Amino acid sequence: MTAVKIGDRLTVASQPRQEALATLAAAGFATIINNRPDGEEPGQPSSAAEKAALEQANLAYRFIPVTAAAITEADIRSFQEAVSGAKGPVYAHCRSGTRSLTLHVL
Repeated sequence: MTAVKIGDRLTVASQPRQEALATLAAAGFATIINNRPDGEEPGQPSSAAEKAALEQANLAYRFIPVTAAAITEADIRSFQEAVSGAKGPVYAHCRSGTRSLTLHVL
């Protein structure tokens, strides 16, 4: 998993392995934002599976699925609200981290 720390509040990354989700709490994250639509590629964990794993680790979860060609203003606002409303550092991911970074930049 590749992760880039944008600042104290936000890290963007590629899709974490399902078994690595629980380690995000130990790494100091409070909220995980999943920007990857379900079914994007075979073998990808579903949003429901990710949410269940993160709830067991006491992490907040937001699902804001976007595609690069169709990011809307509503998507950007949802992402901004998720980051600003988080009770600590945020880990946002998609397949490679690019869409999460794009949402931050926009």
